[in-house]
Amino acid sequence: MAKKDSTKSIDSVSDLFNFLYEACNILRGPIGQDSFKEYVTPILYFKRISDVWDEETEQALAESGGDIEYASLPELHRFVIPEGCHWQDLRERTENLGSAIVESMRAIERANPTTLYGVLSTFSKAQWTDKNVLSDSRLKNLIEHMSKAKLGNSSYPADLMGDAYEILLKKFADLSKAKAGEFYTPRAIVKLLVRILDPKPGESVYDPACGSGGMLIEAAHYMHYSTLCCGRLFGQEKNVTNAAIAKMNLFLHGAADFKIMQGDTLRDPKIVQNGKLAQFDNVLANPPFSLDKWGADMWESDKFGRNAWGTPPPSNGDYAWIQHMIASMKPETGRIGVVLPQGVLFRGQKEYELRKQLVKTDKLECVITLVNNLFYGAGIPACLMIFRDRKPAEKVGKVLMIDASNIYTAKRAQNELSDQNVDEIFKLYSDYADVEEIAKVVTVREIEEKDYILSVNRYIERKAAEVKPYETVKAEFKQAYDNMIAAETKFRELLINGGYQL
Repeated sequence: MAKKDSTKSIDSVSDLFNFLYEACNILRGPIGQDSFKEYVTPILYFKRISDVWDEETEQALAESGGDIEYASLPELHRFVIPEGCHWQDLRERTENLGSAIVESMRAIERANPTTLYGVLSTFSKAQWTDKNVLSDSRLKNLIEHMSKAKLGNSSYPADLMGDAYEILLKKFADLSKAKAGEFYTPRAIVKLLVRILDPKPGESVYDPACGSGGMLIEAAHYMHYSTLCCGRLFGQEKNVTNAAIAKMNLFLHGAADFKIMQGDTLRDPKIVQNGKLAQFDNVLANPPFSLDKWGADMWESDKFGRNAWGTPPPSNGDYAWIQHMIASMKPETGRIGVVLPQGVLFRGQKEYELRKQLVKTDKLECVITLVNNLFYGAGIPACLMIFRDRKPAEKVGKVLMIDASNIYTAKRAQNELSDQNVDEIFKLYSDYADVEEIAKVVTVREIEEKDYILSVNRYIERKAAEVKPYETVKAEFKQAYDNMIAAETKFRELLINGGYQL
C-alpha cells in the first residue's frame, strides 16, 4: 500500500537548514558529525531526482489529459529511473534498507550513463549496508523524514543542492575539512559577480574552480536558462565529490549540455581547444585562497603560456589563478570576476612584480574590498577583482576602487550581504564615479605613483576628522568626571538607605 503523501515545500534556507538538521539528528550517534554530509547528500540527491521526475510526470499528464503512457516517455524526463528504483519504492521496503539505497542509486547511475556516471557512486564509501552502523529502523526514520518535504525544482526557489551542501559543511563538518579548503561562496557574492559580468544568452561562462557549481547555476539563472546557454557552461573542479555535486546541480536545474571536468586546474587544465587553453566570454571563480604547493615547478615551463607575467611563489597560488583566468578570457568580449584575499592587492616580493605587470595590461577595471567574516572557513578579508579584455573608452587607463567594507548586514555568527547591500555595491560599480569615503576612480598613472599598490584605502578620499579645541575637550572631560562622581554618590546613598553596609 502506498504511503500517504503529506509533503510540504521548503521555501527558504532556514527551512532547509531545519530539515537537514533533523536528518542529521537521526544519524547522530553511529555517524560522526564530520560524516553527516556523506550520507545526507546522496539521500537528498536520490529524493530530489525522484521529485523532479514526479514534477515532469505531473506536467506531462496535464498536457496529455492524463495519458500515463505518454507521461512515462524517457524524452520527457531529465533522468531515467529504472523500475523499482523510485523513492516511493524505497519507502515500501521494510528490511535491508541500506542495500536498497545503494542498489537504487547504482541502478539510476547506470541508466543515465551520459549524465550521472560517477556522480552517485562518489558517495559509495558511506556504510549504508552495515547494519551495525545503520539499522533498518534508523534508516526507516531517515527515509520517512526525507519524505516529509518536496525537493523538486518548483519547491525551492534557489540552488537547493548547493545550499544543502553548504549547510552540511558549514554547520556539521569538522574543522580539519574546513582548513583543507572547502570554502563556499556566499550566494550574495555569486549574484553580485554575475550581475557585474552581465552574461548574455549565447555567451560562454567558465569557472576554473567551480566547487558545487553555484556560479555556473547563477549565470544560467541570470540568463533565464535560455536555450542559448546549451553547451556554453564550463567548469573544472579538483575535489571529486564537489565535481559530482556540480554535475548533479546543473542537471537538476535543467542544464542539458555543459562540461564539468574533474582535475587540478593549475597543474592540468582540462578544458582546452586544439591543444590551447579554451577562452570564454565570462570567467568567474572563487579559487582556494593563498593555495600552498599549487605547482609552481610546472608553471616555469607552462605549455599554455599562463606564466607571461612570471611564476608566483610556491607557497601562494593567488596570482597563478589570476594569470590562468586572464589566459582564459576571450579577446575583445572577455571579462573576469574573481574573489581573492586582499593580500593580492599589496603583498611584496614576487607578487609585487606580478601585480606591476597586471596593472600595466590595463585590463583591471574594478577592485572591491569586502567586510571581514563573510566566508565560512576563511576569516581573512576578501576582495573582488573585475577585469575586461577591452574596456569601454571612458574606462581606459582607469580603475574603480570601491570600499564596501561598511556595506553589510551584521549577523550573530557571521556577516552577510543582503539583497539591498548587493544592490548598493552594484550601483557603485555601475555608476563608476567618485563617492566620498566609498569609491574613487583612479588612473593607472596614479597606481604607478603608489608603487603598484592596489589597496583601496590608499585611494579613497576620507572626510577630515573634526579636531576639537583643547579647552572644549578638557571641559567635556571634567563634566563627565563630575557626572561619574555624582552617580557614585547617589548609588552609595541608595545602598546605605537600603540597609547595606559599605
